[in-house]
Amino acid sequence: MRKFLIAFVVLATATWVGTPAHRLAAQERQQACCGPITPAGERLSDVLDAMDVENHWLNHEHVNWETGEPDKGEDYTGPGTHTHCSAFAAAAAKRLGVYLLRPPEHGQILLANAQYEWLANENGHKAGWRALAGMAEAQRQANQGDLVLAVYESPNDHKPGHVAIVRPSKRPMAVLIADGPEAISAGVHNHNKVSIRVAFEHHPGAFPDAIRYYAHPFG
Repeated sequence: MRKFLIAFVVLATATWVGTPAHRLAAQERQQACCGPITPAGERLSDVLDAMDVENHWLNHEHVNWETGEPDKGEDYTGPGTHTHCSAFAAAAAKRLGVYLLRPPEHGQILLANAQYEWLANENGHKAGWRALAGMAEAQRQANQGDLVLAVYESPNDHKPGHVAIVRPSKRPMAVLIADGPEAISAGVHNHNKVSIRVAFEHHPGAFPDAIRYYAHPFG
C-alpha cells in the first residue's frame, strides 16, 4: 500500500509539473517583461554606451562632473573624491538635452540626496520629470526611449544616496522581480550594464522598496 501511495504521488507531481498551464507560466517568466526596445530606446542605449562610464567618473578621483575626467591631479586629497553617481546622471541627462539638478546649482557632494528631493518636488515636475509606479514601468519606459532614473535618498543627511540610469533591456519577468531593471551606474564600482539590485548593493535597505523611479521623454 505504501509503495502504491508513493508511486501515485510521484506520478501526480510529474503530471502537474508537465501541465500546459504550468509550462505556459514558466514560459511567461522567461519572456521580456516590458515590451520591445524601440528605435528611440536603441538611440538612448547608444548615448549611454558612448559615455564609457567604466573608465570615467571613477571612485576616489575628483572629476569634472560633465566629462568624468580627473581634474585635480593625483596628489589631491580634498573633498569630493568618493563616488560620482549623481554627477554621471547629470552629465548623461545634459547630453540628452534634459535638465537634472547639477553643478553649479548644487555641488557634487551629497548631490544624489538633493536630486532625490528635487525630483520629488515641483521643480522636477516643472522640468518634465514624472514619477513611475515601479520597476516594470521603469524598464518599459526606458525601452520606449525615455531617460529613466532610479534614485535613493540616504536616511542619514551626512551620507550620500545613490542614483542610476535604467537602460533599455529585454529583461525576463523573473529577472526583473529578482534583480530589478537593467542599469548603467557610477559608484564604488562603475558598470555599463548591471542590475539595479547590484547597482544599489552598497546602500542597505535601498532595493527594492526604497528606490524611486522617474522618467523624462527623450527621442
